Parts: sequence; structure tokens; C-alpha cells
Amino acid sequence: MSDGTGSVLPPLPVFGPGEKVCGNCKLWAAHSVDHRGWVGVCRLQSERGLFPPSAPVCNKFLPRGVATQAAVAETARRQRAVRNVAPVVRRREHSPDEVVDLEGLELNMTRAELMELIREAVGEGGDAPLANKWEGGTLRLVPGKADLQGRDIPIDTFFHKIVMVRDKLRVMEQKLNSHPKLSDAEKVEMQGHITRIYGSLTSFNLLFRDKDDQFVGAKSED
Repeated sequence: MSDGTGSVLPPLPVFGPGEKVCGNCKLWAAHSVDHRGWVGVCRLQSERGLFPPSAPVCNKFLPRGVATQAAVAETARRQRAVRNVAPVVRRREHSPDEVVDLEGLELNMTRAELMELIREAVGEGGDAPLANKWEGGTLRLVPGKADLQGRDIPIDTFFHKIVMVRDKLRVMEQKLNSHPKLSDAEKVEMQGHITRIYGSLTSFNLLFRDKDDQFVGAKSED
């Protein structure tokens, strides 16, 4: 492994799956090497600065290989156990375009829009998991000029932004399809533009673990 200047960096330390250290947490991201060896940052607690992966875990620990949504669900379960003051959504078969009815209170938003609002409130861009091989990885941006400094971006941070774009496009589709003032021809035209946007984003499909979460552009007709 090289740091981009020709120097060979030591390999990242490997810990056993049962070791409770930050290096086994998906929130820890490798940053650089100093006198302590590899150091990195916590994506959730940036105020901690740089620290080695051998640091003991905190109560935010998310083991690598475990779906993030499972941890989010566990956090939500604990919050509900303390006190639940939220309205109850009736569970039945729904269309994504259906206007939400919370205990008789009709809201001027579709189910898709409500889910997007909930994801934004909890700080999640979506429930699409990152492909396992990219977990803990880094995206390196290298300038064309040697005298300019590059930048490293944690892959899962970049992936989160991609998923946010995907979810925003899906909500836009729902709004277009249910818009009362657009003609069918206008809806088809706008949908064509969105489909082409999806096609431009298919290059990022290699980041998704599940094929169903990937971008799908226009399909050729045989």
C-alpha cells in the first residue's frame, strides 16, 4: 500500500472478529500513519480526532459485516421502550402514491414522501447496504498536478451521498406520477429524463451489495 508519494505504508492491523476495538467498528475509518502506526477517525464522533484502531469501543460500536439498518432498528426499539408518543400507522397493503392517514388524520403527502421524511429525520439516506468488500475502504482523489494535495474520502460516506441521490430521485418519480396538473404526455417526458439520470448513475452500482438497490437506466428493446 502506498501513500501516493512513493512511500510504502504498513498494512492495516487485523483484529479477531470478537475483539471489541475500534478497528472492528464500521464507524472507524483509516486516515494516515503516525508514530503510533495507523490512525483514523470516528465518522460519528469527529471531535475525538485521530486515534489508533486498537482503541476500546464505545456505546456507538457497529461491528463490520452487520447491516446498519439492524442497528438503527435496535436503537428505535429502545426509544419506543422508553416512551412512545408517535401516532400509529395502520398496517395494510398500500400504494406508494396513497395519501397517508395516521389515525384518521389525512396528511398531504404520499407514503414515499413520508418515508423520505423519516429517513432524513434519523440521518439515514436509505436502507441500501454497501457491498462488503468496500466496508472501511477509502476513495482517493488525486489531482492532475503533482504539487497539489489529494483528498481521501471514506467510501461509505461517499456511498451515503449516492443513496441519498437515489432516494431523492425515487421521491421525485412518485411526485411526478401523482401530480394532478401534469398530463400523461408530460409525465412520460419527465420520466424519460429521470430514467436517463438513472442511466448516468449506473457506474456506481458496484458499490451496492444488493442488485435490487442499484440504479436502472433505459433498457434496450430486442
